[in-house]
Formats: sequence, C-alpha cells, structure tokens
Amino acid sequence: MDFEAARAQLVEQLSLEIKDKRVLTAMARVPRERFIPPDEQHLAYEDMPLPIGLEQTISQPLIIAIMTEALELTGGEKVLEVGTGSGYQAAILAELARFVVTTERFPALAERARQVLDSLGYTNVEIHPAEETLGYQPEAPYDAIMVTAAAPRVPTDLVAQLAIGGRMVIPAGSRHAQELYKVTRRQRKNIVRSLGGCRFVPLVGKGAWEEA
Repeated sequence: MDFEAARAQLVEQLSLEIKDKRVLTAMARVPRERFIPPDEQHLAYEDMPLPIGLEQTISQPLIIAIMTEALELTGGEKVLEVGTGSGYQAAILAELARFVVTTERFPALAERARQVLDSLGYTNVEIHPAEETLGYQPEAPYDAIMVTAAAPRVPTDLVAQLAIGGRMVIPAGSRHAQELYKVTRRQRKNIVRSLGGCRFVPLVGKGAWEEA
C-alpha cells in the first residue's frame, strides 16, 4: 500500500474543514500507520478510529485535527496530553509545540508509543505513567492541554494545571456520548465553548470515571 499517497489524500480531505495550515502540515508529516497494529495498517488513512489493544483506540483523524486546531499552537508552547494511547496525537503535538508531556495508564501502550516516537526521532516528548490525580503536576502550568478520553465533566484539577490564557480541549458527557469542549483559562471566569458531539473511551482517575 502507498501510505504516502493515502496520507496526502486524507490531508486534502481534512483541509475542507481544517483551516490551520500548520495542523495540516503536521498530519501530512506523521506516519499514522506506524502507530497502528499491523493487521489494521491498511486502514491507517481512512477517516475512522481504530483499535490499538486494551480496549483503547486511535482517534478519527478529523477529530484529532479539530482538537489540535482548537489548541491554537504557534510553536513555543509546553503541552500536556492526557492519554498517550498509540502516541500518534503526541507526535502531532510534537510537530507543533516546543515540548509535550503525555501520561498513559497502560504500561504496554506507553512503552509501545515510546518505541515508535523514539524511532521517528521525536526528542521533545516525555511519557509518564498516569496517576490517580489527572494530568502531571510537576511540569505545570501548561500552555495547552489535550485530553484524549472522556470525563463526566470538565475536571477542575486539569483546569488548574493550565497557565492563564491556556487552552484545554476535552470530551465530556456520559460514557457513551459526549461533547467536545474548549476551555480557555482566565483570571476570573474561564471561557467554555462546545466544538460539537464526539465519542471517546472513558477517562479514568480522580475527578473522572472510576475503573469499570
């Protein structure tokens, strides 16, 4: 399969909705097939989520692009990702930001993501085990936070890890259907805006869902 041609075709399709050229360029550079199990690689550039094991998924490319665009990254930011998963979203963020901190609760996924990211030469990504408290406090505050699993509501522990003016994108709602929210932290009242409906695996931890 010609992955490069398929990737270019997908990016052209995404450009109908995504206007941030830096996001499109990042998605044109990162080989999604490398983050997907071998038996699913032929579907790497279909606009759909795919299983990566342990009941986790790599998100639909359009959703990844929408979430990334909403962070408004310009290149100098320190970004937190909650939910490393395959490592693909971390790679996209690493193309667009100065430094990426990402957390993962499944050691096997974290190790696989680390291996792929290292093999692709990403030196500005740091992977940490997820703890009971969401996020990664030692590196806070962050200019942007990307949450790749769904919480029942926007967790205050994560908002507190944003710098003033920082942006967070997070799915929130029930276990089966959510809305995607963009939260901009302000000195007094934070700005919360819906980006539309979505569906993600549950976010597990204090301030989110308990282990099923």
